[in-house]
Amino acid sequence: MSEKNMRKCLPASLIEEIQKYIDGEYIYNPKKANERKKWGSNTGSRAELKKRNEQIYMDYLSGITSKELSESYYLSLKSIQRIILSEKRKN
Repeated sequence: MSEKNMRKCLPASLIEEIQKYIDGEYIYNPKKANERKKWGSNTGSRAELKKRNEQIYMDYLSGITSKELSESYYLSLKSIQRIILSEKRKN
């Protein structure tokens, strides 16, 4: 989310109309629903987590226990179990 000065991007008449409702306060202007990006699409976090989860599942299939995975990936046992179940359903 970026911040812009209204005076640089809106006509004066519109600014005056907005000031009737909110004068000198910050407001949030959400993006249109069809222009929203999915979480992690800008930073690559989504792809990194997908890769990590796939690796966790491969490790599990190779015989590493959920408890060992929990310790090596620094995740709770419940999180590891959730990831394994989710990856099983995909395959």
